[in-house]
Amino acid sequence: MFKKFTTTTTLAFAACFAALAQEPVNNAAVQKIRTEGLEKSKAMEIAYKITDVAGPRLSNSPGLKRAQDWAVKYFNEIGLKNVHLEAWGDFGKGWQVDKYYAATTKPFYRPIIGYPKAWTPGTNGPIKSEVILIKADTVTDLNKYKGKLAGKIVMIESVAIQPLKNSYTPDVVRYTDEKLAEMAAQQPATEGQGNRPQRSGNNQMAMMMRMRQNRAAINEMLLQENVGLILTYARGSYGTFFTSNGASYALDAKPVSPELEISAEDYLHVLRLLRGGEKVEIEADVKTSFYNEDPKGYNVVGEIPGTDPKLKSEIVMIGGHFDSWHAGTGATDNAAGSTVMIEAMRILKAIDFKPKRTIRIALWSSEEQGLFGSRGYVKQHFADPATMTVKPEHEKLSAYYNLDNGTGTIRGIYLQGNAAVKDIFQSWLNPFEDLGAKTITIGNTGGTDHLAFDAVGLPGFQFIQDPMDYNTRTHHSNQDTYDRLVEDDLKKSATIVASFVYHTSERAQKIPRKEMPKPAPARQ
Repeated sequence: MFKKFTTTTTLAFAACFAALAQEPVNNAAVQKIRTEGLEKSKAMEIAYKITDVAGPRLSNSPGLKRAQDWAVKYFNEIGLKNVHLEAWGDFGKGWQVDKYYAATTKPFYRPIIGYPKAWTPGTNGPIKSEVILIKADTVTDLNKYKGKLAGKIVMIESVAIQPLKNSYTPDVVRYTDEKLAEMAAQQPATEGQGNRPQRSGNNQMAMMMRMRQNRAAINEMLLQENVGLILTYARGSYGTFFTSNGASYALDAKPVSPELEISAEDYLHVLRLLRGGEKVEIEADVKTSFYNEDPKGYNVVGEIPGTDPKLKSEIVMIGGHFDSWHAGTGATDNAAGSTVMIEAMRILKAIDFKPKRTIRIALWSSEEQGLFGSRGYVKQHFADPATMTVKPEHEKLSAYYNLDNGTGTIRGIYLQGNAAVKDIFQSWLNPFEDLGAKTITIGNTGGTDHLAFDAVGLPGFQFIQDPMDYNTRTHHSNQDTYDRLVEDDLKKSATIVASFVYHTSERAQKIPRKEMPKPAPARQ
């Protein structure tokens, strides 16, 4: 005969089942992590070494190698195991700027804010030249410049270059409660939805194609004419400029002309003078170096070994890309993310955490050229997205956590479409609501290394971060320096990451996975 349950008994059982269903949080461990991360932080010391000491960290450059050597040494100092540089494949040649100077000397002296484009040669000593404005709408128009440009400094006329406009929005912003609520309310994408770029009209596409072909023809002519230096308009304003790639890093890359990207204000100043019929003279001295002795790309890897006999072969991974662009010192992109992940490992070692699963950190290289470091690592260890043939380690990974959106503190996490982890992550965020981290969004975010894991069906996640001045002022710019880092934000982020890693390591099961994706053959 069944026993009759009272209302009180039923409620008690319901409460017990609810407690069992809720993802557990070790509050004592969280408190240890908070104390170490918020009160004893080494984040700014780490960031200083990566930025001010190592300098710009363009792929395969001496600066990146300095940073990688320091990371290996530091990982060993804090007690990580299996510390090593791991090659992911061939990248190409490294490059760095050894010297840069440029200024207008006529109609008056004025230093120019700018920097050489990546992987372009120098001027082979000081040069001084009247600036020549190239006006060529067709390839035929180039004939009038032949034999007149050797050693000259040139600019290229373009209707795309427009006067600057003032900005009336703040450079530095944090997410409002309303914006976070909007992100939390986002619905899962359905078949056919997503952030697909809008196709341009046929006329616009044809015009863009003609412009690219014309510019390629101009560049080829300038190289044949042995031009002294090309001045290029850099995106940005208020003295900030956003740098870009100027040439191929392949070992067999075709030669190009020396090229400077200069601030919009300086470029427009010279352009107005030339359009007004004034003579402009510029002097410059640019020296760059190429490095092709070792074309391989490397990631920095280290571990806290697992201790549970049944779980220690399983892995929890964290990471961020270590490479940067070259006009600044790559502070917010991505010394910030690398610092947070290194500091998270230091926190876990400092509290003498003995994880059940192995915790592995990877500092990726060549993210800026196409997520090469993380994609190479995933292909070697887990699976090839082109075939989806998985390797034994694929089953062993619980989750990968990434950080790469500037100095802004963590406000939550993107689920990357993985609804099964929502309640898990919400429980893990609850202890940090006082730090402003509470938002879970089903949405995807792209452009960084968690995508390499997601592409082969592994749980890969990027945290939501306050935007700060990442997109307005520092991302790939000459202002991306140590001074743009916010210490309190780095402390908070490292503390939250350390707690996520702790709980991922200790939970009974690995993090739930989405359905395995279909093979995605590489584009030709």
